[in-house]
Amino acid sequence: MNVQPPNELLQRIGNGDREAFGQLYESTRDQVYRTVYFLLNQKQDTSDVVSEVFMELLRSLPSYNDDKPFRSWLSGLTVRQARNWNRKLWRKFRLFERSKSMEIEELQEDAAVAVLREEDRSELRINIEQLPFRLKAVIVLRYYQDCTVEEISDILNIPAGTVKSRHHHALKKLRLLVRQPELAKEDSVHANG
Repeated sequence: MNVQPPNELLQRIGNGDREAFGQLYESTRDQVYRTVYFLLNQKQDTSDVVSEVFMELLRSLPSYNDDKPFRSWLSGLTVRQARNWNRKLWRKFRLFERSKSMEIEELQEDAAVAVLREEDRSELRINIEQLPFRLKAVIVLRYYQDCTVEEISDILNIPAGTVKSRHHHALKKLRLLVRQPELAKEDSVHANG
């Protein structure tokens, strides 16, 4: 999000100027989409969450503090919307699993679809997706949004030291996943148990 919209543009949006909102949307859409895509558990929901981000932007615009960078504010909205979406899906998943326990059936995926899906995924992205959300958010903001530690701290509302710690822990976990995927899974099980 390399855009730093002038206060005039934000004021025009606040006054209902659709053209101003269109300009803001066009200049920030790709970065918001990319961030949401990397943070979501269900990739097919990316467009829905991006829409939610921009609706929340409109609702939250009156609370925007123009003393802070717009990029950090929008990134914070994006991360919160992705986190909320993942939580909502997890609750639905648990309810579905309970109802499904009555009738268990084997679902087989079409082989061609599976091959195409695997071709679309890079090893790194797969490993990033395995990280817990709190670590994944730091990695996505740092490397896909090019945010500084201070910006990440503001976006996630955590101390800079915590950002550095999560960053270090995430990189350590990613290195382990790349070198020895089976060992990393065992390490994760022991850490959680």
